[in-house]
Amino acid sequence: MPIATRAFAAVAADKPLEPYGFDRRDPGPDDVAIEIKYCGVCHSDLHIAHNDLGNTRYPIVPGHEIAGVVTAVGSNVSRFKEGDRVGVGCMVDSCRQCQPCLDGEEQYCVPGMTQTYGSPDPKGAEVGQKVTQGGYSDRITVDQNYVVTIPDSIPLDAAAPLLCAGITTYSPLRHWKVGPGSKVAVIGLGGLGHMAVKQAAAMGAEVTVLSTSDRKKADAERMGAKHFLINSDKAAMAAAAEKFDLIINTVSATHEIASHVQLLARDGTMVMLGLTTEGLPVYAMGLLWRRRSVAGSLIGGIRETQEMLDFCAEHGLACDIEVIAPSQINEAYARMEKSDVRYRFVLDMAQL
Repeated sequence: MPIATRAFAAVAADKPLEPYGFDRRDPGPDDVAIEIKYCGVCHSDLHIAHNDLGNTRYPIVPGHEIAGVVTAVGSNVSRFKEGDRVGVGCMVDSCRQCQPCLDGEEQYCVPGMTQTYGSPDPKGAEVGQKVTQGGYSDRITVDQNYVVTIPDSIPLDAAAPLLCAGITTYSPLRHWKVGPGSKVAVIGLGGLGHMAVKQAAAMGAEVTVLSTSDRKKADAERMGAKHFLINSDKAAMAAAAEKFDLIINTVSATHEIASHVQLLARDGTMVMLGLTTEGLPVYAMGLLWRRRSVAGSLIGGIRETQEMLDFCAEHGLACDIEVIAPSQINEAYARMEKSDVRYRFVLDMAQL
């Protein structure tokens, strides 16, 4: 039997999100059926709803920061049982055969991962779904291999944004081997940036936050930052030259980065995490004289996502959230465009 599902969906780029009903598939042998309790609101949701990338297929239910409870499992499922606290992040399948998939880096699947919403849905034909639909809904059915366990010590509402914001920052911190003695800068203290600060500090790094004003300085220090730098302060920027081993750049709008490259030490790396759609000029001279790098990083694999959740539980980390009703999603999008959230909206599906 198809599972009747209530949701909020974008129906056109220039229209507000609205209530929407559709069917989820009944769990197959390898599937987990989940009652969604909370779903985080990511900035990329706004991009997709507004068709900023030009490939949105409407109607679309956004949401890829999903926390909920298992309601049923298929006959082959051994990792989960009814009542388990679970999460679903940005992907719900991949080819499982390419080298990235075999390496546990499914996010870099060569044919392309199946994203939680907006991807062609090979399993949706039985319920009339051509594309995957996300977590602004009360139910979801997901293959067990793309579901993670949420530790009991993390509240479900604060855990939801970890499934995107948390892993997006954790993965590069691990890949570039951040630990005691590392000097890490975080550009932008938003949904991603605030988790980067918390995680890097928990790993033992000396963390500096770069921002356009000092209005979030107290928050940054509370989260573990030792220093706060206003990037329009030329004297302060000059004093910080060649200081950082790693810069986590979370800004999702086009912005100037050439001067920030000068903050990197020899062999330092700036990792771009924000979903920008325009070019960002970088001058070769600033890179080659100190063997600096500008890199990118995309969420994390399923194994690393579970590792991240366990790390956050061990260190008492979670997202700073503002819980809202799904009916407030359009107001939330308007506030996100003005950076008016500290630091992640989370939809309470009990209010759907």
